[in-house]
Parts: sequence; structure tokens; C-alpha cells
Amino acid sequence: MHRFRRSAATIAVIVVGAVALAACSSDDSTNGGASGSAALSGSIVISGSSTVEPISSFVAELFNETSPNVAISVDGPGTGDGFVLFCKGETDISDASRPIEPEEAKACKNAGIEYTELEVSLDGVTVMTNPANTGVECLNLGDLYALFGPESSGIDTWSGADSLAKQVGGSGGFPDAPLEITAPGEESGTYDAFIDLAGIGETAIAQGLPEAQAVALRNDYLGSPDDNVIITAMEGSDSSLGFVGFAYAQGAADQVKEIQIDGGSGCVSPTAATIADGSYPLSRSLFIYVNQAKLSTSDALKSFVDFYVSDDGLQTAVSETGYVPLPADRVATTRSAWAAASGS
Repeated sequence: MHRFRRSAATIAVIVVGAVALAACSSDDSTNGGASGSAALSGSIVISGSSTVEPISSFVAELFNETSPNVAISVDGPGTGDGFVLFCKGETDISDASRPIEPEEAKACKNAGIEYTELEVSLDGVTVMTNPANTGVECLNLGDLYALFGPESSGIDTWSGADSLAKQVGGSGGFPDAPLEITAPGEESGTYDAFIDLAGIGETAIAQGLPEAQAVALRNDYLGSPDDNVIITAMEGSDSSLGFVGFAYAQGAADQVKEIQIDGGSGCVSPTAATIADGSYPLSRSLFIYVNQAKLSTSDALKSFVDFYVSDDGLQTAVSETGYVPLPADRVATTRSAWAAASGS
């Protein structure tokens, strides 16, 4: 089990203890008391991105060290599923591996849910295969389209994608081996981010596909909301292919092979440095969304987000879970946004 998943498992134990302690309180929302102290109690529900889940779980673990009476649940069904719950008012915080989409924002508005968006980390969508797949070192955006895009359905060998790759500016020359893809499904923000960052939609439209079909990946791969399932699939097949967030791939170490990506300026490996400076073509931001209305009824929620945007959240927890910390100017932007939203 990888490092960031150990943190998630640890927080599950802590949350059980916190729930038991909170049950002894006469007030389930808050018992008053100082921020970040044993006097603080209540419950916080977080759901959404499986990519952001380890960060929020680690922040919750650290927060519970000084506020053990706050019960915090963290779940990672996917960014899209998380926003559905959030816009129904069922969660306090929504983890997201992409910005909220217009239709999701509309659903929140229609339900009277006001929120604050906070950037918390940087990440890179990491394309992977098995270390035994020595014939694949670098893929350009045309190659990604030929392997993952909506026109690649039915292609079941790597070399079978050569012709399509050449049509769309790919390098091709893929090995003659089975193409076994396991990757995030449509409920995942990583799925949406990959389509956007790899230019799948633009290429599909240029190929003459209708827009509804263009903003999707091929329909015949194994989709999973669990990043560990994807990692296991990479380990289990010599000709596997998939993608996850950077920290999950890093956590798998030499059990997977990270593929370099050429976005037009040469092949670039996903590293903390290339993600931080944006030179890795599939770099992205990670977010949390906070329900504004619930701040007025929960001292625990405000205190938790205060802690999240502190150095322990935006620096320590992000680094310890294998993600890429925000640069100083973006940390300042996040803290300013939260100060304005919370009245701090």
C-alpha cells in the first residue's frame, strides 16, 4: 500500500474515534471553543476527487491531533460525483481535481449553494505503462489521441493505433503488443483534465467528430474510480497503459513506468519541478470548494479550513502526500480568498 494511502487509512481510524467522541457531545454541529483546540467539536463531511482525497485526509489527520472531538469523513468517489453531493448541500467541502464546470455551478446556484474555490496544490496527470514495455518512452499529443481518443475504440494493439496517430500528428511506431488500458472513468476529474490538457476535444473536432462525441475518451477501456486499481493494472500487464495523478504514480515507484509527454517542445518527464514550472504538458491545479452557508453554523468547519490553508495544510500535508506545493504567490492568493470568504 502506497504512502498516501497509508495516510488515508490512518485517518479512517482517527475519524472513527472522533465520531465516538463527538457522539458524547450534546451539540453535533459545534460546541464552541477555541480554533484548533480540544474544546472544538462537530462534524465535517468531505467528498469528491480521489486525487485530492489523500491531501484532505492528511490535513484531517493533522487537525485531529489538536482537535480530536471533530469527526471528519473524507471520501473519494470522483470530482463529478462529489459536486453532485456538494450542490445538494450534503457535504461541507468538495475535493476537485479540476475547476467546477458551468452545469455544476448552475446546479449549485439553483440549490442556493454558495461556495469558495481554493487552489491547494499542483499535480500532473501521469501517463504510465509497465516497466517491461521498453518500446514506449515518450508520447506526443497526437499519440495520446490515437491511443485514448474517441476514434480509437476497437483498437486492441499498440501498433493498431499507428495509422490514426500519423493522421493527427503523432509519432506512432508503437510496439506490436496488446493494448490494455485501465484509467479513470467519466466520474473522475482526472478524466476531464486529461481530455482538456491532451487536447483530445480539439483534435476530435478537427477530425470531424461532433462536439458531444469529441469531449470523451474511447468507450472500450476499463474505467475505475480507484487509482490503486489503475496502478495494479499497470503492474499486472507488460503492455498496459493508463493515467493517474502524479502522487499515485510516484507512490508506485518502480512498479510502473512513467511515460514522457511531448506537448510540442520536446519530451518532458512528470516531476515536481516540471509540474511546478508548467513545462510538463499535463500539469494542473487541485482545489477544494467550501460551502459558504455552513461556515455560519460550524466553528469546526471554519477552523478546519483555516488549518488547511496554513503552512501545515498547503505545505506540509501536500508535500508529505507526494503532491507539488503551490508557489508562494499562489499560496498568498488562496489565503486571501479564504480570508475574504471567512471574514478572517
